[in-house]
Order: sequence, then structure tokens, then C-alpha cells
Amino acid sequence: MNRTAIITGAGSRRGIGQGIAHALAAQGWDIAVLDIDEASAKDVADAVAEEHGVKAIGAVCDVTDKAAVDSAVAVVESSLPEIGALVNNAGITSPVPFQEVSDEEWDRVFEVNVRGSYLMTKRVVDGMVSRRFGRIVNLSSVSAERGGGVFGGVAYSAAKAGLLGFSRALARELGPSGVTVNSVAPGLIDTDITAGKLDPERKAAMIADIPTRRAGQVSDVADVVAFLCRTESGYLTGVTYDINGGSHIH
Repeated sequence: MNRTAIITGAGSRRGIGQGIAHALAAQGWDIAVLDIDEASAKDVADAVAEEHGVKAIGAVCDVTDKAAVDSAVAVVESSLPEIGALVNNAGITSPVPFQEVSDEEWDRVFEVNVRGSYLMTKRVVDGMVSRRFGRIVNLSSVSAERGGGVFGGVAYSAAKAGLLGFSRALARELGPSGVTVNSVAPGLIDTDITAGKLDPERKAAMIADIPTRRAGQVSDVADVVAFLCRTESGYLTGVTYDINGGSHIH
């Protein structure tokens, strides 16, 4: 394949981002793990390279900072083959009720979830267009579609909904250039975040309301993202894939 996939916010060993990195590496992609925690990014990259025999690097990147984005992508471009895929996974949650949310909290949620995806995409898209191939996948959330939830207050839901509009509009613009743009919207997924914020009783009640009667696994999301990055997925663009076990059907 000789192409590189960038995954942002992929430094957690139990997070969705690292699962995506492994799934893409299993398909032959070289991998760039970007995270605000440089040590964690390099740790995941080393694990990916060792398990799958691909090239993988970890680099520090604050996706809300344009200079940091430019620097991180420059490192990727100088170390790995051409960038063929970007997975905008970096994000933060905010369960704060609307009447209690501060202006600073609101801005920070949009900076990470929306501005970060914008800056990363803006930095790599010219190369994709010139090569007439690219796969961009944005991590949204079921909260964007159903309106809030356990982890998503108004700020988070609005930001993740903004990503859906961003993806659809960008898909229309970039389609003629061979670049696809899609979204995935996970529901309840077993990660360190959910483990730390859900007591067993609350989690059991949520699972009882899911038609598949289980929480999602990181692999449930990672496999869909890997599918969307395949060359053979070039006729899929502007689509949102719901990964929620049927908890939100529409």
C-alpha cells in the first residue's frame, strides 16, 4: 500500500484511537499516532509497529494549535510515506448542564472537537487532492444525533453535531478529487473513559436498553473506520455510521 494513516488522540492504550491504529495497521497502513501526550503516542506507535510489522511513529500534537498541527504533520511527512488517511479522533466530553456551562468550557469543547478536526484536515487535504486519493473519517457521537446523554451535555452534543455537518459539506466539495469524508457515531463503548465515569448499576441499566444487550467494544468502531479507509470504499462519502447496538435507531 505504501500509504500513511494519521490518527489523532490515539495515545490511550484502551481508547478508540489506538484500536483504530491497530485495525489500519492490520490492513497494511503505516501509522502516525498523534496525541497531546507524547510518551503515550510513542508507546502506542511502538506497540502497533511490533504487532503488525508496519512503520509507526508517535508524535506530540495539540490539535487546537495550528503551529503544533503544522509541526506534527511535518514530522509525519518526513518520516513516513504519503498521507492517505486522516482519522480525527481527538476529542473531549462535557456532561455539564447548559445553565451551568461556562463560556470557557463551551469554547474548549468546540476547540478540541471541531477546530482540531478542521486544522488537521486543512493541513493534509491539499496533498490528498493533488494525489487524487484520500480517506477522512471524523469521530462524532450518538450524542450528536439523539441530543445529549450520559457523557454528552449540550456543548459536547453541539460540537459533535457540528462535525457531522462539516463531514457532509466537505464530502461534497472533495468528492470529485477522489477524497472521501465520512463520520462514525459511537454509542456506549468500553474504554477507560466509560470505565471511570459509569458505576456498575448505571452501566447495567444502559445495557438493558440496548437491543444487542451489550456495550460496544473498541474493535466495533475500529473495524468500521478501517473499512471506510479502504481503497474499495471510494463510493462511500458523506455517510454517518451509527455504532450503538441499536440504542438509537432512526
